[in-house]
Amino acid sequence: MDVAARTAAAADLPELERLYRLLEAEMALLEPVWPLADGLPEPAAEALDAARTDPTATLVVGTIDGVAVGFLLGRSEPMTPQAAGARTGSVRLVFTEEPARRVGVGEAMLGAYLAAARAEGITLFDAHVTPGQRATKNFFESNGFSARSIVMHHGGGGR
Repeated sequence: MDVAARTAAAADLPELERLYRLLEAEMALLEPVWPLADGLPEPAAEALDAARTDPTATLVVGTIDGVAVGFLLGRSEPMTPQAAGARTGSVRLVFTEEPARRVGVGEAMLGAYLAAARAEGITLFDAHVTPGQRATKNFFESNGFSARSIVMHHGGGGR
């Protein structure tokens, strides 16, 4: 089995949209507001293509034997003005299809993203994880990440 990761190409967009829809469905079950607050703007295919060509974004495809089974979207985000122009690398979305989990696809995608961001001079990284995603949290922790911030949400409608 050949596990690999590479920068997304235009030809990957149909598979990336399919994978994004799987992520969206999985996340909406855990947190119904996720598609509205943390997902991609619609149409998702256009948002993925925009991310693919955005110089502040990195879109990585994870493959097994050349078949796309996952993706990672990372962004270079500015820090406060006191940081003198420094930027943070932020893993905004990461997803691997269920049958392809726990075989190294996520590690390959994360490694490709971190290498690309470091080549741009980024040394600080964040990863966004939704509550209830214990496996994702564990994945990032096993790759040297630790909690820095927790975002609390109130759904409205009283207490």
